[in-house]
This record gives sequence, C-alpha cells and structure tokens, in this order.
Amino acid sequence: MSARLLVRALRDPASLHPNCDWTGLIAAARAEQLVGSLAFRLEGYEVPERVGRLLAMHRADAERVRVQALWEAEMARRALAPLRASVVLLKGSAFHAAGLEAAQGRNVGDLDILVPHDALRDVEQALIAHGWERMKEADGYDDLYYRQWMHELPPLIHRERDRMADVHHTILPLTARPRPDAEALIAASVALPDGLRVLAPEDMIVHAAAHLIADGDMTGGLRNLWDIDRLMREFSRVEGFWPRLRERAERHGLGRAVRRAARLSHDLYATPLPPSWRGWSGVDILFRRRLLGRNGWGQPTRPATRFGFYVRGHLMRMPPLMLARHLVTKARAQAGQSVSSAPISSE
Repeated sequence: MSARLLVRALRDPASLHPNCDWTGLIAAARAEQLVGSLAFRLEGYEVPERVGRLLAMHRADAERVRVQALWEAEMARRALAPLRASVVLLKGSAFHAAGLEAAQGRNVGDLDILVPHDALRDVEQALIAHGWERMKEADGYDDLYYRQWMHELPPLIHRERDRMADVHHTILPLTARPRPDAEALIAASVALPDGLRVLAPEDMIVHAAAHLIADGDMTGGLRNLWDIDRLMREFSRVEGFWPRLRERAERHGLGRAVRRAARLSHDLYATPLPPSWRGWSGVDILFRRRLLGRNGWGQPTRPATRFGFYVRGHLMRMPPLMLARHLVTKARAQAGQSVSSAPISSE
C-alpha cells in the first residue's frame, strides 16, 4: 500500500527502488499533506526525471508557505500587541517561527494561536477590528457550542487575505477526559525575538500527541506523527529531555497519549527512544492500522477501522449522552437546511 511506501520513503529514502510506485507515493504524500516534507527527504537521491521536477517544485513552494505562515503570525502580532497578552504560536506556524527541523517542507493551513482564557474576548475583538471575520453565525448553535465546550473560539477568516485563524485557550475540548493545564503551557512558553511565543519543547510534543491520539479520528495522522518524530529527534539532543517530557505529559493528563505517539513514531519512522519508552501495546496495532490505511491512489481504505476511530474520536470529545444530543441537533440543523434549499414546486 502507498501509505507504507510513504513511511518507508520518509524513514529511509535510500531504501527506495528507482522503479517503485512513484505515482502511489506522491498520491499518498499529497493526501497526508506530506509532499513538501517528502520533497526535502528525497533531495539528492536518484529519482525519475518527472518526479524530480515535481519534488523541486514542492521544495520551491515550501518557501512561499513559510513566508505566508510567518506573515500571518506577524499580522496577528500587530493586531494583538496593544493587549499585552501572551500569544503562543502553535503547530506549523510555531515550527517555522522557531526555525525547527520539523518546519522543513511543513505545510501550514490555518494560523493557530494559544492565549489566556481571560483574554479571549479582547483577542477576538482585536482580530475582528483588523480584518478577521467570524465564519459561524453569531449566536447560532455552532457558535454557542464552540464558546461553551471547545478549546478554541469559532474560526475566523481574514476578509482580504482569505486566511483562517484559530484562537485556542487550551489544547483539548473542555468535554474531553484529559484536562491539560493551559496556564502551565503559557507560563512555560518560550519568547521569540518578535514578541510572539512558542510552547516549550516538551509541551510542543505533548500538544502534537494530544492532537494525534486524543482529539479526533486520526485523519492526517502520518503528518502529525512525522511532526512528533522530527521534534523528538531535535529536542532529545538536550540532556534530560526524556524525563522532562514524561513529567510534562503526566502534568497535562496526557502521559498515555504521549507514550503511544512515541511508540508509533518509533515503529513507523524509527524515532530513537529510550528502552523504557518502547513497550508495545496490543492496542497500538489498531492505531498503526488506521495510520496506514491508504491505497495506491492516495484514497482512504479500511472503512471499518476508520469508522471505529470516528466513533472513538467523538466519544473522547464528549460523554455519550451529550454526544447523542449534539448529533441530533446537528442532524436537525442539516435537515432544516436541506428543506430550506429545496426548490419550490410550481404545482
């Protein structure tokens, strides 16, 4: 399957055969948003000419992605500077701003930031005053659900640049079982020269593991796991990293998620781990199966496994009774939209 080929290419580019399934490899990389990372991993290796041209194009495009991500971060910094609140970059924007190895070829979609909960209202108003607009109907069900139960505000989009911003006040929904210490995340964050901040190294991995294991159905999991591999390799060069990571993961209630993410990263990407981190769990096999579910066209496979993780993701986000009410409400809303958009009969 192409997902396995993609993992192999990222882990050990020299192991690829010149006549391998390049079409399937590129399709899987695009589906997992890893084509930029793959382009840099294969730089300098022998590939077919047409593949080489394509990968060179993606390496060139990576610079545009980097500049755009940093520009969006700068625009948010300028908008929020008068508030004097801590603004912590998350995910891809943080990797690029901090110059981390995980940024190489890393695609960035939205601007994700973490701010103190008591600053949410002021942050939202400041962003709106500088051109961002709400994407959800004010006081609608989705808007209210975000504000009451989610770990972020309803998404915002800039009316001129068409770029989204997600404003977080913690890293998991308030309905989730783990309750990360958002104040500790912000307090331990590291200042950048421009005044923005990024999470501390250990917390950066905790967040990536939370996003992969404890929040959602693992869509795009190979990219999230690649982030974890890159971050662990870079940060573990500093003495004492592994005990610090264990301590921070436990503090945020995400010890199990971080250990599982580390095991999966070691299994698929050969991430170096201390022996005490390598104990394999039988349940890990299901996560591995979910991560590798793509065919030669980059399409998802293993529908039963995907559905199981879809259900798991929803159950991890909220208790069963609350989930049932939420799904019924969403179904009614969609049914109402279908009725309102149906053509009016002339009879």
